[in-house]
Amino acid sequence: MSAKGSLLSILLAMIIIGVSTSVYIVSEYEKAIVLRLGKLQDENPGPGLHFKIPILDQVKKFDGRVLTLDERAESFYTIQSKRLEVDSFAKWKITNLEQYYKATGGDENVAHNLLSTRINNGLRNEIGKRTLHEVVSGERDQLMTALVKEININAETELGVDIVDIRVKKIDLPNEVRESVFDRMRAAREKEAREYRSKGEEQSEVIRSAADRERTVIEANAYRDSELVRGEGDAIATGTYAEAYSKDPELYSFVRSLNAYKETFQGKEDILLIDPNSDFFRYLKDAKGGK
Repeated sequence: MSAKGSLLSILLAMIIIGVSTSVYIVSEYEKAIVLRLGKLQDENPGPGLHFKIPILDQVKKFDGRVLTLDERAESFYTIQSKRLEVDSFAKWKITNLEQYYKATGGDENVAHNLLSTRINNGLRNEIGKRTLHEVVSGERDQLMTALVKEININAETELGVDIVDIRVKKIDLPNEVRESVFDRMRAAREKEAREYRSKGEEQSEVIRSAADRERTVIEANAYRDSELVRGEGDAIATGTYAEAYSKDPELYSFVRSLNAYKETFQGKEDILLIDPNSDFFRYLKDAKGGK
């Protein structure tokens, strides 16, 4: 290769290196600042391709999305001096790049440490104002809203960030008191269950007594009505029999005798000791019933 060709290759390489060191790209989920000799030159130039002065300019990129700070469980005391183990997490994002860089040096771990201290102090203050019941169930949402509002008062001006939300993943009692608390809760629930069971048994006795009383009344009324109907039926039957008997007494007497024979002589071993001249054999001797 000639000296002229080598020179051109070196010049082309220098141009490529110069262009590559003069260009930087910011993605759509990133934020960036440009420092010139350590001083802020451009804040958040936006997504896309940008140019800088090589050597003089330094580009710092940060994650512009909502980030998660997962806190380790910490101990806090309620207004009743009850100790709780609170496991929480926070959602935050960068809003002021210049202040964020000044406060953290662009290190996300430093930002997490600063936010963690503020969140823990805020949780300690808010939980210390409330009872155990309010923290666990009654006012948890109000507690988190008040905490986010309190931290965001100075978070942007001091750290350049905004707390989007803070949530509690789990609230536990310390191991040394957990069993005793659970025992008290279990005893209270068992007492409440016994009360409900006693009230239920009392109501069941009342309902059962009312049902028995109503059944007795219904049976008595039904028996009375059945006796009235039976009496009316017997009266009608007696009248019918009397009317039929009065129309043909001999036929009625004959039918009754046949029914008596049928009832008396049902088997071959039946024995009847009676006077042969008795009226019982009246129709056996004479079909017309003559004596």
